[in-house]
Amino acid sequence: MEAQMEQIRDQQKETWNKFSPGWRKWDDFTMDFLRPMGDAIIHSLQLNDTDTVLDIAAGTGEPGLTIATIVKNGKVVITDLADGMLDVARDKAAQKGITNYETVLCDVCDLPFDDETFDAVSCRFGFMFFPDMQRAANEMARVLKPGGRIATAVWSTPDKNFWVTATMSTLNKHMQLPAPPPGAPGMFRCGNPGFIADLFRKAGLKNISEQEITGQVKYGDKETYWTFMNDVVAPVVAAMSKAAEAMKQKIRNDVFDLVDQKYPNTAIDYGAIVISAEK
Repeated sequence: MEAQMEQIRDQQKETWNKFSPGWRKWDDFTMDFLRPMGDAIIHSLQLNDTDTVLDIAAGTGEPGLTIATIVKNGKVVITDLADGMLDVARDKAAQKGITNYETVLCDVCDLPFDDETFDAVSCRFGFMFFPDMQRAANEMARVLKPGGRIATAVWSTPDKNFWVTATMSTLNKHMQLPAPPPGAPGMFRCGNPGFIADLFRKAGLKNISEQEITGQVKYGDKETYWTFMNDVVAPVVAAMSKAAEAMKQKIRNDVFDLVDQKYPNTAIDYGAIVISAEK
């Protein structure tokens, strides 16, 4: 892997390990929020109960742990780059009595598995953060058995994800944050229709389909929304750490005003795309 790609990967690993306590704290909330995309992935995979499934960039364990309850006579291998996130996944599996799984700490761009190992591959909200997305798609295709299926979810475009842009646009207005380098990891990097489909096509996959999923995140109140963003969303935390107290308060107030204007009940729109394919 090129030095720049390795640097991005190491930064991602550091970031996700740093934020794993926040993800543990908010796990019930985030898993409820992200469940529709996980359910769509599972539906697309057309699983059998004897399948061996790879769940990539699984974070705190989903949709891999849910898949494990479906492939009762099979197995799920749950991977992530951050061991702090996998610690949460293992604790959740123990709480739920799930045993037909294992966790593997690894880089998606260099999967430690033989060719044609898995009946299915899932990846929920991982692609946007991979240093080399085409290499990641190629690796997923490599370890997938002929006839096997793959499904992934990515965030759609910014205009469909006010739950993120309400805060990020306000931060940018007040702090003039530097633009990320072209192609840098980011939430909306894969949001344009056809983007992931093209990666899959180049990886040799076929029968590719896309499904748009929209909904609302129900925060309950603005304070919960603000706390969530500051516990879990890395760019928000990084920017706020550089702001003076008066500026932090100004940003918070402006975000609250913006949310009130569009979503006074604090149920805020999100949009995602689920892309599936076959080898």
